[in-house]
Amino acid sequence: MSPDDYTPHSGDRRYRVEHYDLTIDYRLSTNRLDAVAVVHGRVVEPTKSVSFDLVGLRATKVQAARGGVAGGKGGRIGFTQTDRKLKVAFGRELSAGDPFELTIAYGGAPRPRRTRWGTLGWEELEDGAIVASQPIGAPSWFPCNDHPSDKATYRFTVTTDPGYTVAAAEPISTATKGGRTTWVFERSAPTPTYLATVQIGKYVARGMDVAGVEGQVLHPAALAGRVDADLAPLPRMMGVFTEAFGDYPLPSYRLVVTADDLEIPLEAQGMGVFGANHIDGRGSLERLIAHELAHQWFGNSVGVARWRDIWLNEGFACYAEWIWSERSGGHTAQAKALGHWAALAAEPQDLVLSDPGPELMFDDRVYKRGALLLHALRLTVGDDVFFRILRTWTQRFGGGTAATEDFRVLAASVAGRRLEAFFDAWLDAPALPALPEAPEGAAGIEPAPVTQALNVNPRAASGD
Repeated sequence: MSPDDYTPHSGDRRYRVEHYDLTIDYRLSTNRLDAVAVVHGRVVEPTKSVSFDLVGLRATKVQAARGGVAGGKGGRIGFTQTDRKLKVAFGRELSAGDPFELTIAYGGAPRPRRTRWGTLGWEELEDGAIVASQPIGAPSWFPCNDHPSDKATYRFTVTTDPGYTVAAAEPISTATKGGRTTWVFERSAPTPTYLATVQIGKYVARGMDVAGVEGQVLHPAALAGRVDADLAPLPRMMGVFTEAFGDYPLPSYRLVVTADDLEIPLEAQGMGVFGANHIDGRGSLERLIAHELAHQWFGNSVGVARWRDIWLNEGFACYAEWIWSERSGGHTAQAKALGHWAALAAEPQDLVLSDPGPELMFDDRVYKRGALLLHALRLTVGDDVFFRILRTWTQRFGGGTAATEDFRVLAASVAGRRLEAFFDAWLDAPALPALPEAPEGAAGIEPAPVTQALNVNPRAASGD
């Protein structure tokens, strides 16, 4: 793992984390978090120390487990802290491959981290809390190696005030003692720090069958009717996506609808989070439900190895919206592509999809041009090969990370043809390439009229 050019002050290349065990006590009335993080890691190069990203919270004690630092005796060890980093000194040099287990006590009043992409991380709601970390908000609530390629497993033990429901991962147990409730969750799927989450609110929690996948929706009781109406397509959506992308990659899928309005929906591992403004009871933003579900394959299971490859998350999730549209009787992907191509052609031609730069990594043109690349690939290789590429991609890289070059190589291999010129034009040149002609009679991509109902505003909300 090397430092990410887009987030050069985040992460530490000298180690990788295998497991985080987080015990959190959070009081909503005072916004006070007291926590202990047990971090199981392994150094990847000789080093006498490691650093964790931690912002806005103060560490009070760091201990090594007996035998937890390459067989050491254990006990308290030295650390220093700046406004962004917690540096832990082992006291001796560890060799590449040596494991460590550190227990870090920390606390404070969590707040979102201010970044060039806005405020990120742990944030108070009107009556609850939300975690929205992409790309560097995770240090606002736990000490971590905040790099997208460093995936780990998690255990969350969250204690909070009575009357609130907590969502974080797969639920293990819930117990109330002394007027406070403790929730325990586990996440066995490898997960980067920005996709770890805790959601707290006065929610009704209901189970649902999502086309054979265990599902759950958490929402304010007053929004039940709107939630039921807008989530009715979800089982069919899951069926369409499993056919197109391969088996759903996680044990379950949860949706959280907050009482607050949110600027955009967002994905976490095994979870989609929506504001009350995204669930109106009329299905007005159904495409966003599709977008967040698709991220469980693209971004969450197959993660990015570096932030410059963000199109692999967002372009794929955006194209999933178009697939859902055509499979559910809406506009075909071809109609969507024609409309969005025309809109992007009128925009400045100054974005390179394979390396948009940190300022533009969440620009809507990354989403739409990424989706257009996929549609152009579909037109180039045909439906059978295209969907075989997508399923091979999720199967080969599921649970890990990948880069743009990996997709280029895989697509050419599955297609059995050279695609260098195609990818050079779509990925590495700022000018928007023309879309290939649609093969006459091709399934699912017949040309269709672009109407006023087709949203082609390149600045419209794209999901996360």
